[in-house]
Amino acid sequence: MPRNALYASIVFVLAVSAAVVSFVEGNWLGVVWVLLAGVASNIAWYYLRKERLAKAAEGNQFG
Repeated sequence: MPRNALYASIVFVLAVSAAVVSFVEGNWLGVVWVLLAGVASNIAWYYLRKERLAKAAEGNQFG
């Protein structure tokens, strides 16, 4: 797993946790945490897909 994807996944988990805590406490600031979780999720998927495509291109280089 690429390092950037790992960091983004950690941010995603922390943001979801913060959103849950905020909503349980009745604080609407949790909406910001949900948005941050969405961005972090997209970043993680981007770097995972980028690595997968790079490995596929590397495998097809001599084929």
